[in-house]
Amino acid sequence: MTVPSGRRERKKAATRQKIADTALRLFLERGYDAVGIREVAAEADVAVTTLFSHFASKEALVFEQDQDFERRLAQAVTDRAPDEPLLPALRREVHALVRHCTADGAAPIWHMIEGSPALREYEESMRLRHAESLATAIAADPGRSQTTTACRTIARFVIDAYALAREAAEPEAAVDEIFRMIEAAWEVASPSRRT
Repeated sequence: MTVPSGRRERKKAATRQKIADTALRLFLERGYDAVGIREVAAEADVAVTTLFSHFASKEALVFEQDQDFERRLAQAVTDRAPDEPLLPALRREVHALVRHCTADGAAPIWHMIEGSPALREYEESMRLRHAESLATAIAADPGRSQTTTACRTIARFVIDAYALAREAAEPEAAVDEIFRMIEAAWEVASPSRRT
């Protein structure tokens, strides 16, 4: 997560993190559906309005790094070196995201998500939003020669790669395997390959 620079920003970030940590602890201890927003706010010692100023919904509390992940994926495209190809930059970022989401202690969180229809639905909408954001970044790339449809398709593949690899027995190897397929699809979408 980006480190806030000013005192006020640091305080807001600390409050946000405290709320998210409190919510996750309560959800894991008692179950997602058994914990209400008011309980999270009371336990975090903040007003409900403060909680909602940081998180738009109860589901967002579980996915507190959502915006950071979305930003990082777009920046893998926009902030790469001018001579660096697109897909290796995205592969590197997906590897980092998968390592984060498969780190020690992550399994109970994913079990909770899988067990909740509301959280699964939220994750799916989040993935679609991430894919659209990534597609926009890819389509804006000055070196791109693929169509907008190809950019959107590859973005979806990249987002799905993250989800599939996270669930694999060997996540790092899965990222590499999936990206070999993505690279082949991107090559096929290249204008020089179309007749």
